Amino acid sequence: MSTKEKTRAEVNLKEATSINNEIIVYNDDVNTFDHVIDTLIRVCKHTPEQAEQCSLIVHYNGKCTVKTGVLEKLKPQYTQLLQAGLSAEIV
Repeated sequence: MSTKEKTRAEVNLKEATSINNEIIVYNDDVNTFDHVIDTLIRVCKHTPEQAEQCSLIVHYNGKCTVKTGVLEKLKPQYTQLLQAGLSAEIV
């Protein structure tokens, strides 16, 4: 492997490990505002104001990014959101 190829591989590895993923929560007809707010505070460590704003964005826009970060850190939060009955995905 040439020095140029090695450098390119190192850059690609750094990009792959630092890419931020997002947890997106989607609107549904099941969960109440209070449940969504309480869940975002508990799981995503949102302030009450952040959680309320996210719940309103979900309600009016159909979805909201509630957390960004490295995939390994988001997976447990994503799982907890699903267990709480919220509709979510990691992108």
